[in-house]
Amino acid sequence: MADTTDHEDREDMGRLNAGHDASLNALMDRHTERLFHYLLRQLNNETDAAEIAQESFVRVYHNRARFDPAQKFSTWLYAIATNLVRDRFRWHQRHPQVSLDAEREETGSILDSLPDTVASASEQLQAQERAGEVRAAVQSLPEELRTPLILFEYEGLSQAEIGAVMNCTAKAIETRLYRARNQLRKRLAGLLRAT
Repeated sequence: MADTTDHEDREDMGRLNAGHDASLNALMDRHTERLFHYLLRQLNNETDAAEIAQESFVRVYHNRARFDPAQKFSTWLYAIATNLVRDRFRWHQRHPQVSLDAEREETGSILDSLPDTVASASEQLQAQERAGEVRAAVQSLPEELRTPLILFEYEGLSQAEIGAVMNCTAKAIETRLYRARNQLRKRLAGLLRAT
């Protein structure tokens, strides 16, 4: 399946580069959902994730002539998105904001839109608390550790592909994954003992 997708991506990028703008739609159809979920894990904000996903494809379009067909399109796309995430974090650091609706925003989450299961109310609450602790632990990781962890664990990219996204070696990614897991293990030690 991955080989077929890679081949389709290369063909669509070739057509896009040749002036067939509709080829971008096929690329978006194949990659938008996974890219959005990656960005959601990175940013923990649906609006920001949707904006950066859209901006990523705008950058694909504008930089279509720079795409190297020897490279996987998905790796190139994740590199673009990761750079946009870094830019967003830098912007937020320089322009801190405090929302007047902060309390209300924190109570609503993507978990609210998931269907109910047969678990009891206390089990659901415990599961939500655990999920929140894991999300917070992942978000607390430095960007250099969080990004490879999300790309490896959730997006299924190889260490070499993540290295291409982050412009470093696969060995460096292996080290970062090890460090990220150790930090998570320490941060979530209480949670791990309780389960």
